[in-house]
Amino acid sequence: MAALGGDGLRLLSVSRPERQPESAALGGPGPGLCCWVSVFSCLSLACSYVGSLYVWKSELPRDHPAVIKRRFTSVLVVSSLSPLCVLLWRELTGIQPGTSLLTLMGFRLEGIFPAALLPLLLTMILFLGPLMQLSMDCPCDLADGLKVVLAPRSWARCLTDMRWLRNQVIAPLTEELVFRACMLPMLAPCTGLGPAVFTCPLFFGVAHFHHIFEQLRFRQSSVGSIFLSAGHLIGPVLCHSFCNYMGFPAVCAALEHPQRRPLLAGYALGVGLFLLLLQPLTDPKLYGSLPLCVLLERAGDSEAPLCS
Repeated sequence: MAALGGDGLRLLSVSRPERQPESAALGGPGPGLCCWVSVFSCLSLACSYVGSLYVWKSELPRDHPAVIKRRFTSVLVVSSLSPLCVLLWRELTGIQPGTSLLTLMGFRLEGIFPAALLPLLLTMILFLGPLMQLSMDCPCDLADGLKVVLAPRSWARCLTDMRWLRNQVIAPLTEELVFRACMLPMLAPCTGLGPAVFTCPLFFGVAHFHHIFEQLRFRQSSVGSIFLSAGHLIGPVLCHSFCNYMGFPAVCAALEHPQRRPLLAGYALGVGLFLLLLQPLTDPKLYGSLPLCVLLERAGDSEAPLCS
């Protein structure tokens, strides 16, 4: 489908006059207005999520347990209410998805196992170099590492660590719910499925600029290093949590590592395999039917590339 804006959507209607968007058939607003409603809804969600973090006035840094607990409360409230924004968008645009709201947002059992495993595997392949670096610098062997990971005491310590809960549980769940599950259905009928997948991270990235000001305020890092680490991969919750755990790859440390050559080879191999496997491992056929395709058909775009 055409990009954002009324002109492109008018061209679409001229090239395919026999198809009318459902919003027009239902007497709702025109395509151009639907796009503005979609963008405004996404901006409202992003601003509400970030704004909820600053409801509590505090001079403490963001990693202080008291600040983290308060922000847990705020983002959980906003995330719980975010599906209402999708419902309001549906009423304003007149587009009826033809499926339940939870299914449209990605809460379904069909294809759940490949959806949980394959994207995580692909992300781990991309981080092959950093994983090699982590194993080289870790003093314990694989068996000892597995014992630590599987030990109940280790999990108990993690569950009482506010920073761990934020980075590995709360942030992936709430951010994926708001910035992917809610925004993607609203953007897809306007931009098309492919552009919507790349547009959601823009809202996600802009919403994370507040971290830059916080880190500068408490002098936690330089401007250059902040911009290098401000972004994360967007994807399923498991991938998001894994990326939060790994952080930005320490390329500079790899260049100075005693085993630099095999480590850099791992970095290159990981990126190469990621690019090679990206298309086959993200083939929609592996994950069952796509509810968003039903939404696009209702919006008048039954020939979306990812749905054909």
